[in-house]
Amino acid sequence: MKKLIETLLITCVGVGLAFADTPSPTAAPTAKGSSVSQAIKQLEQDWTDAIKAGDVDKLGQIVGDDWIGLTYEGGKETKQSLLAGVKSGKDKAESVENGPMDVKVLGSVAVVQGSDTEKSMTNGKDSSGKFVWMDVFVKRDGNWVAVRSEATMVK
Repeated sequence: MKKLIETLLITCVGVGLAFADTPSPTAAPTAKGSSVSQAIKQLEQDWTDAIKAGDVDKLGQIVGDDWIGLTYEGGKETKQSLLAGVKSGKDKAESVENGPMDVKVLGSVAVVQGSDTEKSMTNGKDSSGKFVWMDVFVKRDGNWVAVRSEATMVK
């Protein structure tokens, strides 16, 4: 009987320690998660700045080679078509004001939801308005790159 009580006590202590070390779901984000979130938000701002400046080199660093975007019109865009549109001047932004962003970090993947209000041109046509969007970033070779995007115009 003493051996059974000893075993139960050791098991209870072990389980208690395991749960004590597990952060609660409502715990504040860790410094690492917070710094990743800030880095992703900065990449989103850099993306906006690159579009406004027509900087295809910077844009090419932010967007992965396998990036695919779903446009607010329901079309599909690749990195190559994105860069070509910006380079030609058919796709440009005169002004963009980013709204709040929510970043969810899942290991080497980060999902960002946000909004913006912009004065812009897409395929040479006015595309100004308010948008909600989502971007997916993946960490590759130590750098975060966008691999998927989706945007919806708010009517």
